[in-house]
Amino acid sequence: MAPGSHPAAFELVCPAGSLPALKAAVDHGADCVYLGFRDDTNARNFNGLNFDDAALAAGIRYARDRGRKVLLALNTYPQADNWPRWTKAIDRAAGAGVDAVILADPGLMAYARRAHPELRLHLSVQGSATSYEAINFYRERFGISRAVLPRVLSLAQVEQVIAHTEAEIELFGFGGLCVMVEGRCSLSAYATGTSPNCNGACSPAKSVRWEKTAAGMETRLNGILIDRYADDERAGYPTLCKGRFEVSDETYYAIEEPTSLNTLEFLPQMMAMGVAAIKIEGRQRSPAYVAQVTQVWREAIDACRRDPAHFAPQPGWMAQLNKVSEGQSHTLGAYYRPWK
Repeated sequence: MAPGSHPAAFELVCPAGSLPALKAAVDHGADCVYLGFRDDTNARNFNGLNFDDAALAAGIRYARDRGRKVLLALNTYPQADNWPRWTKAIDRAAGAGVDAVILADPGLMAYARRAHPELRLHLSVQGSATSYEAINFYRERFGISRAVLPRVLSLAQVEQVIAHTEAEIELFGFGGLCVMVEGRCSLSAYATGTSPNCNGACSPAKSVRWEKTAAGMETRLNGILIDRYADDERAGYPTLCKGRFEVSDETYYAIEEPTSLNTLEFLPQMMAMGVAAIKIEGRQRSPAYVAQVTQVWREAIDACRRDPAHFAPQPGWMAQLNKVSEGQSHTLGAYYRPWK
């Protein structure tokens, strides 16, 4: 297949932080679900999330019986003293029969290609590949079939990437928005000493504290004050990039306001340019969130396929998505840059 020539499939890839979430995604129209093991080999390493071998086997059976795919995220970076745990995770994934593994580390890609040549490889967003040259390197050297792009490119830049690579391109379409280039952020590691890129948790739970004070509910990350909430405000999970900080005697969201990416209105353009899959963020979210978001996106994708020229997001869809968005608001993120 020549660069710029891509399959017609436009897969809906949905998060599964648990077996009930996996079933919710499948039941509401996901083409693929993505998940991780219960350890630091994946970038959502939180207590109560993810899959052991038994749950993975049950999830694969449930998805396969309904014609859906299961992708396994092994998207953190092993270190010199723990390499065997990551290679064992590759072996476990291959043995379970997942449809693909999502990797960021080149060494793991080399191991997977050598030990399990039949295993399909996807380049994780944690690999931070923002150019077709980088994606083509991973494809030529390690045989990756798909790349998930970081949420920092405009649609015009995405189109350029697609035009110059044979790899399938997957884009984030909805969910929490990271202001940084994924895989390159050191804020949480600086504050806590625990790297999300190696240990799998941005703002790890062991470092998080909520404390009721005379000034309001305070949230802290390893002792650092991230936010302070009035009694009528809902206290969010403390992450450095989404805290309110005092700057020049003014307190506001100095780095990023809590809001969710929502690209529903760009569906016709994404389909036309050859995007292979749209990804929903949220493995840390509830099965109810997964069900609601998956159902809206399934309906929207099907409507866009039927009549792309006249597609427009329905107000009801946007209302449903806003209910589960951070801050109950949404943005087009970097995809929309009218000044360029």
